[in-house]
Amino acid sequence: MSKREVPIVVVTGYLGSGKTTLMQKILEQENRRIALIVNDMGSINIDAALLNNSQNTIVQVEMVEMQNGCICCTLRDEFMAEIERLSNDESIEAIFVEASGISEPSSIAGAFVTYEEMTPDTRVYLKTVVSVVDADRIYREFLHDLMADDEVEDGDVINLIMDQIEFCNLMILNKTDLLSGAQLEEVKAGLRNLQQEADMICCVNGDVDLEVILNRPDFDFEEVEAYSTVQKALNSCEHEDKEACVDEYGISSFVYEDRRPLNRDAFDKLLEEYPETLIRSKGYIWFDDDWKHVQLFEQAGRNASVTELSEWVSAWPDEELAPIIADFPDLKDDWDEVYGDRCNQLVFIGKGYKKAEILKLLDECVAV
Repeated sequence: MSKREVPIVVVTGYLGSGKTTLMQKILEQENRRIALIVNDMGSINIDAALLNNSQNTIVQVEMVEMQNGCICCTLRDEFMAEIERLSNDESIEAIFVEASGISEPSSIAGAFVTYEEMTPDTRVYLKTVVSVVDADRIYREFLHDLMADDEVEDGDVINLIMDQIEFCNLMILNKTDLLSGAQLEEVKAGLRNLQQEADMICCVNGDVDLEVILNRPDFDFEEVEAYSTVQKALNSCEHEDKEACVDEYGISSFVYEDRRPLNRDAFDKLLEEYPETLIRSKGYIWFDDDWKHVQLFEQAGRNASVTELSEWVSAWPDEELAPIIADFPDLKDDWDEVYGDRCNQLVFIGKGYKKAEILKLLDECVAV
């Protein structure tokens, strides 16, 4: 093989979506030589055990188990070392990576892009990022605003699922046999509200032909990043005074920006009565009771969360801030005399909403 002839396929999807079942079906296909890396967050790799116990061509497949971490963060170095080791096997036609259910695909893909740029002699390249979607769960929990399963304590489950759907170039809708034809069409339409470009394949029990996954254009990070409706809104609606942008699906979007802090109690009240016309919202905010931290706000359907992230640059001590400003003077281009780099920037996506009404609700959250 010449350089960059070993395609990498990253398979993402939330816990229980059917990633392992998909891999079992792929490994059962005859006359193929696939290497598989299985990543599991637990100390015991249950997914790998299931694959080893299956009655298929696993004896012809090299599989690497990665435990106690996620390949998108703590295991990046080990992960790429295994990729390179497998790529030296001339008989391997592709390497599949089954990511942990809580992995963010953009981080994994970003690691690949960075690695390819820094390692020009590598023989591997990112071919496809697959998002396996539990169509039944999307119907029950996203489209119809039901709560997550009782055993799931993290209220941000749906938002993570949405992130996985938004960042892929192939969606595999699994468990479609659990839905009627009309319900399935409703799911597909709902997903197209969020991801309008990636190919969409429906299946039962992860039964997908390998060629469908491999025989497609190569993955393009910037192109896929721009697929999501959130990113499209940011690209085309950069200022709050612009009219909402409407696409061919009837989805409209706009960006809200305001320097002033929000009142936490007022914003929590807004979330309790969040407009049903908004399909997806995402962005950074800050509260008047915390001038230090950036807060990430995400909403999908009736599921919403606010997560504390990093610190605002302007919250750093003066002795640390001064050299940063000296090294990166462009920071001052978007610097407010009162608030520094603090800013609320939110993307809103929906159908049938009135922008003026949404803006009024947000203005009522601004601290006085």
